[in-house]
Amino acid sequence: MLKKFFRDETGLELSEYAVAAALIALATVTAFSGLGTTIKNAITNLSGKIPTAP
Repeated sequence: MLKKFFRDETGLELSEYAVAAALIALATVTAFSGLGTTIKNAITNLSGKIPTAP
């Protein structure tokens, strides 16, 4: 199915643009979710290493 999709040289229809946009949106959300978790963990780790004032 994907090979046929990529070999098709005709103009894209609205439904194909919608599928492409949905895939891009899903990839973006997934990437930023993982990145957010990584940043949260790094900040938590760093905050544990900062000494507190007496």
